[in-house]
Amino acid sequence: MSLAPGRRLALQALAALPVAWPAGAAAVPVCTLVVDAATGATLRRDGQPDQRATPASTFKIPLALMGFDAGFLRDAHHPALPFRPGDADWLPEWRRATDPAAWMRHSVVWYSQRITQALGAARLRRYVSDFGYGNADVSGDPGRANGLARSWIGSSLEITPAQQVAFLGRLVRGELPVSAQARAMTEALVDQGEYPNGWRVFGKTGGARSRGADAAQPSGWFVGWARRGDRTVVFARLTRGRPPEPGFPGPAARDAFLGEFFAGRDGF
Repeated sequence: MSLAPGRRLALQALAALPVAWPAGAAAVPVCTLVVDAATGATLRRDGQPDQRATPASTFKIPLALMGFDAGFLRDAHHPALPFRPGDADWLPEWRRATDPAAWMRHSVVWYSQRITQALGAARLRRYVSDFGYGNADVSGDPGRANGLARSWIGSSLEITPAQQVAFLGRLVRGELPVSAQARAMTEALVDQGEYPNGWRVFGKTGGARSRGADAAQPSGWFVGWARRGDRTVVFARLTRGRPPEPGFPGPAARDAFLGEFFAGRDGF
């Protein structure tokens, strides 16, 4: 029995997404990079900042900027789009109408695909190139013409921790070619709240298998920025392998990073 095209795309995307791993597994930190956004001074650099990986759901940060700048996204609750048969439905939270806030909170793949479809291939390529985002390759899998559906999920688009931090630095300094409103709306969507030591953290997790030699092990990301007073730092944490307990690589990377640098300590 053949599958409908939309269902095939959903299944292809799900194959690259993270899964819950059994207890006893271990994720290996690949890189932790923290940079002062204003001065460019490196505050922490562990591991390999030039290691490439699929951005997975961390791509929702640039995608939110694009969506708000282009006018497809209007605010945290508009547009609310319906779930449709054939959409990626791997998590229960994905099987319902979704607005921008829920999209970011639950990392809803099909909502990302609605944004890229609204942008179109040419405008998506232009934004990614203008952002200087990773290798800027949103062509998708060779011969599949699926760049709008999954180029950022274990496919053609790859980025390093150093490139994540460079992109985020341009974002917080207002150097990206998007409106101030797009930046403000995006920041509100990724607000993680204020931590006990006074740092307010903004960030996004991501996790998926990269293609090629690293396909056997999932990558886990947590990327973003933190602000306290008039100081802002940008950061990227990349891990490879299974998290240390049942869960997902991205949240595991986030929890470890926040526990080290922003929970109950002075921070940077």
